Amino acid sequence: MGYVGAVLVRHLRKVMPEAILVGYDTGYFKDSLMPGAELPERLLQQQIIGDIRDLNESHLTNVDGVIHLAAISNDPMGSRFELVTEEINYRAGMKLARCAVSQGVRSFVFASSCSLYGFAEGGPRKEEDPLNPLTAYAKSKAEMERSLASMDPKNTSMTCLRFATACGASDRLRLDLVLNDFVASAVSEKKITIMSDGTPWRPLIDVEDMARAMEWALTRNPQGHGSCLSVNVGTDSWNFQVRDLADAVARAIPGCSISLNPLATPDRRSYRVDFSKFRKIAPDYQPRATLPATIQKLCASLHQAFPGGGIRRDHLLRLKTLERMLSEGVLDQELRQKTLLQAPLS
Repeated sequence: MGYVGAVLVRHLRKVMPEAILVGYDTGYFKDSLMPGAELPERLLQQQIIGDIRDLNESHLTNVDGVIHLAAISNDPMGSRFELVTEEINYRAGMKLARCAVSQGVRSFVFASSCSLYGFAEGGPRKEEDPLNPLTAYAKSKAEMERSLASMDPKNTSMTCLRFATACGASDRLRLDLVLNDFVASAVSEKKITIMSDGTPWRPLIDVEDMARAMEWALTRNPQGHGSCLSVNVGTDSWNFQVRDLADAVARAIPGCSISLNPLATPDRRSYRVDFSKFRKIAPDYQPRATLPATIQKLCASLHQAFPGGGIRRDHLLRLKTLERMLSEGVLDQELRQKTLLQAPLS
């Protein structure tokens, strides 16, 4: 019921029309649905409202595959909720993995992140290079990968997809992602403000290409790649410096200006990534999106949802959403719900 999940559900239903698809989610971000969008959950056989910390083996009876997306999902939220990030992203994630192995789940797909490379000078990082996670979010991804690699998977195929930074349109859009934020600012304000000097490197991937990679991981033959595979997912041509992303958005939206902050504290997160392994082992699932096309789709989605240009941002920012729910007493400080959230299926 999040940004990636909404796109993933539509993709899996398209490529696996006979599959029984079941969702499990807290529903905290259900209201980030774009105006006019249909509920992605209608494509599922069942949507369970629950906290991953409470998930147990009974939820995985007769399940063939698990795609694990649940997480405190970016650095600002990880900084604000550091202990909860470890509890949800790592401890609850490993509990889910152990339940999957115990129940004989054939394929376990973990949405990891290239952010675990942290600050990486020199050439693009390969899977064998040292990890340098700098934030609670990145550290939780690294710990999860290490623990998955060290456990006995029995007959479960484990795949850790180290995704580049997500971007692109979704029925449940997020604007706390670098490219999405730039496009929203350009559409609504005709101005992009870069909080750094623009030099940090970020690899990006369109969320639709993320969904295709997860399909591959769910169905891949584990022979030849080991019982637990970690792989960078993206494409070499989508390694960008932040200022290049801003320039690309400004070219697509006439009249848009860009401001840099050359005196900003250096961004510790800067890395390029080598995607040759993914290119070799998943040749039929390589990213298809182009940066101009992704920008245009985002523009079209925002114009359709907010025709007057006044983009309402708070409900499309994950940290703002959690802080609002805390202030309203819906959640406690451990991000446990205090009042029942209903699935938006009626």
